[in-house]
Amino acid sequence: MQEYDTIAAVDLGSNSFRLQVARVVEDQVYPLDSLKETVRLGAGLTADKLLDEDSQQRALTCLRRFGERLRGLPVHAVRVVGTNTLRVAKNSAAFLNMAEHALGFPIEVIAGREEARLIYLGVSHSLPASQHRRLVVDIGGGSTECIIGEGVDPFRMESLYMGCVSYSKRFFPEGKITKDAMQQAELAARMELQTIKREFSGNHWQEAIGSSGTARALADLLEQNGWSASGISADGLAQLRAAMIKAGDCKKLDMPGMKPDRIPVLPGGFAIMSAIFTELGIQQMTVAGAALREGVLYDMVGRFHHQDMRDVTVSQFMRRYHVDPVQAKRVEAFSLSIFDQVAQGLEEDVEALRQKLLWVARMHEIGISIAHSGYHRHSAYILENADMPGFSKMEQSQLGLLVRAQRGALSKVSGLAEKIEDWPAILALRLAVLFHRSRSDASLPKMQMKRRMNDYRLKLDKKWLEQNSLTENALLSEAKEWKAFGVSFTFAGGKED
Repeated sequence: MQEYDTIAAVDLGSNSFRLQVARVVEDQVYPLDSLKETVRLGAGLTADKLLDEDSQQRALTCLRRFGERLRGLPVHAVRVVGTNTLRVAKNSAAFLNMAEHALGFPIEVIAGREEARLIYLGVSHSLPASQHRRLVVDIGGGSTECIIGEGVDPFRMESLYMGCVSYSKRFFPEGKITKDAMQQAELAARMELQTIKREFSGNHWQEAIGSSGTARALADLLEQNGWSASGISADGLAQLRAAMIKAGDCKKLDMPGMKPDRIPVLPGGFAIMSAIFTELGIQQMTVAGAALREGVLYDMVGRFHHQDMRDVTVSQFMRRYHVDPVQAKRVEAFSLSIFDQVAQGLEEDVEALRQKLLWVARMHEIGISIAHSGYHRHSAYILENADMPGFSKMEQSQLGLLVRAQRGALSKVSGLAEKIEDWPAILALRLAVLFHRSRSDASLPKMQMKRRMNDYRLKLDKKWLEQNSLTENALLSEAKEWKAFGVSFTFAGGKED
């Protein structure tokens, strides 16, 4: 991937949208500019999980302003990530089309564990180097991420479906705070934490760190009111809890350190933090200045310097699903060779498509570990649904489409007709699988592929074809499959439709 001196990250959170522009010097990121708007996208999520019109308009207005700031930056120098609300909203696809148009850059919706990985990456780069294990807690608007890591490497990551916006809306409607409501909110959060309590309790880490808005807001309140000498303490939370219940209403929370934009979501965020302290045995928590957007920036720098987490994930998947590395290498080399011959003149991002083809070639057989019959469908299901660090949900969907289309009837591949930009990669992969069906190192003839619009012509030795009638027959079938999509695939030396 090309390297850039100036990069930007945009975090589309359930409570706030944040933009960070930074300068890259070697492996370090230095902030240049930042913007934040309290959009409260999660507050616009209806009971049937649809984003209402008001929240969408707030978001689009903010993104137009962000787009003005980002104008002029190359598309690969900007990464935009959406989190919990965009993960769960049923109408997020329609909204994202409008959002990308307003911002001027593509938007990735990332999975919960990927969000957790990026948060830890950002936090770890903002802290002094340490050899002990750290617990990082990030309470967002719609989800809470808990991560245990050492140095810059996370090794335990979870995302829980609870956040300051959703809990404030659910348990403290119209900002009313009662003792019973607080107990109910804390109990609900403690129930969520039961699934991770055993692996995230105090004996697994030596330092607890909070990140993002809720942790910073709570630390400010505790410190400025004399309830904690530094950061967040269990005793300080108990005193703040009493003060909030005594006030009885968010609007009456008038105390040092209280920021107006945090007031509506404070009780929900507090209840979650209180439950985390109780269930995970935390007595003291320090607060980091970095979070998701910084993690996104450092992840981008890693991609520039060939330290792409996605490459690591692909290698891990190959080992986990016992992929035959020799066969994967054969398919990779063949498919990339064909793709490179037809890629010139493609309107889409050729480099990005080629990279996806490389990953798919390496993982195209991971489904064999489930069953050989229909392995391409099993492979696609794994790629679309597994936790894949470094990949967005959209990228996983694209990988799944390519893998599902590697063999069999193209008419059965859902969404293929709309993915015209992926056809050259799919054809290259299908031919690689076809020619290497024997899984041997038998020599193949020299091949030349030419493309003109939707017309693909493969040239290879006629005598070789005559001696390999099974392959010739398979190529004829391939031509028929593509014909239904308005694509002409022909080959020299054999019969043509």
